[in-house]
Amino acid sequence: MNINNNATNVKKELLVRIAKLQLAGVLDSREINKIPREMKPAGSNPISCCIFHDRELLKMRTLARMGISVENYNEQNDLDEYAKEALERQKPTWPMITVLHEACNGCVKQNFMVTNACQGCFARPCMVNCPKKAIHIVHHAHIDANKCIHCGLCEQNCPYHAIIKITVPCEAACPVGAISKGADGHEVIDFHKCIYCGKCMQECPFGAMMDKSQLVDVIKHIMNGKKVVALYAPAIASQFRASAGQFEQALLNVGFTKSIEVAVGADITAEKEAKEFEERMARGDKLMTTSCCSAYVRAVHIHVPDLDPCVSETRSPMHYTAEIAKKNDPDCITVFIGPCLAKKREGFDDELVDYEITAEEISAFFDAKELDITKLEALDKAERPSSTARNFARTGGVAEAVRCRLSNPDILKLDVINGLNKDGMKKLKMYGDINSGKIEPNANTGNLIEVMSCEGGCIAGPCVISKTNVANVQLDKYVNEVKK
Repeated sequence: MNINNNATNVKKELLVRIAKLQLAGVLDSREINKIPREMKPAGSNPISCCIFHDRELLKMRTLARMGISVENYNEQNDLDEYAKEALERQKPTWPMITVLHEACNGCVKQNFMVTNACQGCFARPCMVNCPKKAIHIVHHAHIDANKCIHCGLCEQNCPYHAIIKITVPCEAACPVGAISKGADGHEVIDFHKCIYCGKCMQECPFGAMMDKSQLVDVIKHIMNGKKVVALYAPAIASQFRASAGQFEQALLNVGFTKSIEVAVGADITAEKEAKEFEERMARGDKLMTTSCCSAYVRAVHIHVPDLDPCVSETRSPMHYTAEIAKKNDPDCITVFIGPCLAKKREGFDDELVDYEITAEEISAFFDAKELDITKLEALDKAERPSSTARNFARTGGVAEAVRCRLSNPDILKLDVINGLNKDGMKKLKMYGDINSGKIEPNANTGNLIEVMSCEGGCIAGPCVISKTNVANVQLDKYVNEVKK
């Protein structure tokens, strides 16, 4: 779904309002209780059944924006009570995602529906091609739900495009089948299957799937005078129409002690993965996969165990950058700024990463401080990472960085899985079968496999603020900064 929609707009406004209240020192006062009424004033048109339900949903959405699971919501409590809870917590709480059942549409099960565009034509291609004879025609086509197997042949063969597929967006988007309907008809996430790719958040048109923000925690430490170091991913640099130096100056202006490009860690990852790949090929391994995308790594661990031995043992750029920060100052608080939910999950298990915020959250922080990045003087740094490290943010970038560092590039046969949709998962399983010996490699398979959960790479993550084509242009500028 396009990032320009009402759900993302409301999310952004809530983040900005919360940040402003916190910066003013009144987050846990009665002021926060005004948010639902201010965002949905008397006389405005309701989106749900009524304006009062809209306000209640805004109240619950505010919980997630303060890092609290809406499953813990008690309508008797005011928002200032939840704000106190957010300000008092010592670390982020599990899980990284929360489901607002009251906003969930309880979409009907996936099915095919005949629309009024049906002409009841003489050819009857929908009926003739149905393998289960589930279609009969009386003036226009009718589908017998008890016989339909959802193969889609009727939809494919209708010359008028009169048959449409009705999907459950979050279920359809999930590549690993981690989302299903609960007893009440609303969606439930199986966290034992979930890979935290965030596709359900992107595709739910009701904004019911929500990541839990850690922005309150980060601002709290900044306001308390702690040494807070920002670790920003290359994908984040592509989200703002500014140079790396301007973005880094903006981070200092909002209170971070210093910033480190995660591309610095990407250089370390690329060097280590190149060495590891050569060692694996020398000992006779069939293939190796890259390890930067934590959603993909989790997908392999849980759903494609035959491929598990092939995942690079090299840590991610986020980890190596946090390692640099902690080595320079063991007492500092590290904050990874990235484009996705999966990194929040990865950071939860990484002892060197204290917090993770997204492009949406850092953008809201800038807005709360009324900061125009484009007008800032760029911070100058003597040392910068390589251009290939900055290019990690797009599909193909990781593999290219590894290839450039091989002593013998001829040993590499590259393949890229661009997006973990259902087809991407099938390709992963194919490589698992190759590794286990169930099938043999062919001319089209590779020995170094780059996997990106998001189609287009990290610049297309579930928590970005720029369209992919715009981010690609900005990423080119970011990469070219260090080519000069």
